[in-house]
Amino acid sequence: MASATQPSTTAPAGGNTEKWSPRLWGALFVLCGALFLDGLDVSMVGVALPSIQADLGLSTSALQWVVSGYVLGYGGLLLLGGRTADLLGRRKIFLIAIGVFAVASLVGGLVDDGTLLIVTRFIKGVSAAFTAPAGLSIITTTFPEGPTRNKALSIYTVFGASGFSSGLIFGGLMTEIGWRWTFLLPVPIAIAVLIAGIKLVPQDRAVTRGKYDLAGAATLTGAMLLLVFGVVEAPHAGWLSLRTLGTLVLIVALLFAFVAIEKRSPHPLVRLGIFKNRAIVRANIAAMTVVGSYVGFQFVTTLYMQQTLQWSPMIMALALLPGGLIVAFGGPQTGKLVDRFGAAKITLLGLAAFVPGYLLFLRIDLDPLYVAVVLPTMVLIGIGFGLAFPALNIEATNGVADHEQGLASGLVQTSFQVGGAIVLAVVTAVLTSGFAAGADPIAAYHPAIGVVAIVATIGLAIIAAGLLFRGRRARPVEEPVDDRLPELENV
Repeated sequence: MASATQPSTTAPAGGNTEKWSPRLWGALFVLCGALFLDGLDVSMVGVALPSIQADLGLSTSALQWVVSGYVLGYGGLLLLGGRTADLLGRRKIFLIAIGVFAVASLVGGLVDDGTLLIVTRFIKGVSAAFTAPAGLSIITTTFPEGPTRNKALSIYTVFGASGFSSGLIFGGLMTEIGWRWTFLLPVPIAIAVLIAGIKLVPQDRAVTRGKYDLAGAATLTGAMLLLVFGVVEAPHAGWLSLRTLGTLVLIVALLFAFVAIEKRSPHPLVRLGIFKNRAIVRANIAAMTVVGSYVGFQFVTTLYMQQTLQWSPMIMALALLPGGLIVAFGGPQTGKLVDRFGAAKITLLGLAAFVPGYLLFLRIDLDPLYVAVVLPTMVLIGIGFGLAFPALNIEATNGVADHEQGLASGLVQTSFQVGGAIVLAVVTAVLTSGFAAGADPIAAYHPAIGVVAIVATIGLAIIAAGLLFRGRRARPVEEPVDDRLPELENV
C-alpha cells in the first residue's frame, strides 16, 4: 500500500483472500462511526424542523437555513478539507474535526436564538467538511482498489444509512421530549468516536509534499461558499435581482481566477487533470442529483406530514423508516454487485428506482393511503439510495492515486452537498410561492415533488449516456469472433 496511513502488511493485499485484522476492523468501524453520526444528526434535525420552527418562530425560508447552514459549511469547505488532510495528515484532521462537531452539537442544544442555532449548524458543517474527506480517503488508501475496497466502502455507506434510519426513530423520540435533544444526543456519540479514534486509527503523516496553495484555496472556497449562499438566498432576494446576479458574476470571476492559479501553481489545491477522467466527472454530477433530489424530498415530506397531516414526529419517523432499513440491510450487498456489474450500472439501477419513487409521491392528498402511496415511495427510495450511494463513492475514487484520494473524496462529497443546497433552494422557492398563493397546500407540494423527480431524471440520463458512450467506444476495439475456433479446439 502506497499510503502512510498504515504499514502495508496490515491492509489486505489482494481481493478478499486475506482476513482483516481486529485492529483494521476497529479502524474501519471508527470511520464508519463518524459517517453514522453524520446521518444520525441530519435525519434527527430533519424530523425536528417543524418543532424548531414553532418554538423559535422561524419562517419557512428561515427554517431552510437550519439545513442550508450545515450545507454551506460542508459544501463550501470540502475540497479544502480534503487537501488539508492530504497535507497535514488524515488522522489528525479527522480527530480534530470530530472534536469540533461534538462541541458545536452541545452549543446548538443550548441556544435560544434562531440565528445562533444556524451558526452552530454552519460550524458542524465545517467540521464535517474536514471529517468526511479525511475518513473516506483513509479507507480508500488503506484498502486496495477492487473487491476489498468495494467491500469496505459498502460497509462504510451502510453505516451512514443506518445512522439516518436510526436518526428517524431517535429524532421522533427526542422531538417528543424536546427538539433540543436532537442536538444533544450526538454529543456522547461524537466523544465515543473521538476516544476510539485516538486508540484505533493508526498514526500517519502527510502524504503530499509541497506548500499550501493559499491563493487557490481562497478563491475556490470563496466561490463554493458564495455558490451555496447565493442559491439558498436567491428565492428570497429574487433570482434576477441585482444581488443574485452580482453574486453569480463574482462566483464566475473567482472560478476563472482559481483555474488560472491552479495552472501556474507548482502545488495546486486541485489538479485539473483529474477532470479528464469522464467517469469521475459523471459520478460527481450524478452525486449532485442523488443527494439533491433526496434532500429536497425530505424537506417537503417533513412539512407535509407534520404540518399538513398533523402527524407526530414519531409517526412520521416510522412512516419513513422502511427506506432506511432497506439501505441498512441491503447496502452490504452493493459492493458485490459493483464487483460483478460495475459501479456505473449499479448507479443507473439506483437512479432508475428513485424516479418512479418520487413520481408515485405525486399522488399525495389530504388523506393519503400509506400502503398505496407512502410505503411504495419509501421502498423505491431505499433501493435507489442503497444502490447509488455506495456505487457513486466507488466510481468517484477508482483509478485515483493514493496521494490524491483526499482530493477525489472531497470532490464527490462536495458534489453531494452542493447538489443538496441547490435543489433545496429551488424546492423551498416553489413551496414558498405556493404557500403564499393561499391555495390548498397540496397545490404547493405537487410542483415541489415534480422538481425533485426532474432532478433525479437528469442524473439517470447522465449515467445512461455515459454507459451508452462507453459501450459504443468499446465496440470498435473488439476482435471479431471466429465461430470455427471451438470446433478446431475440439479436434
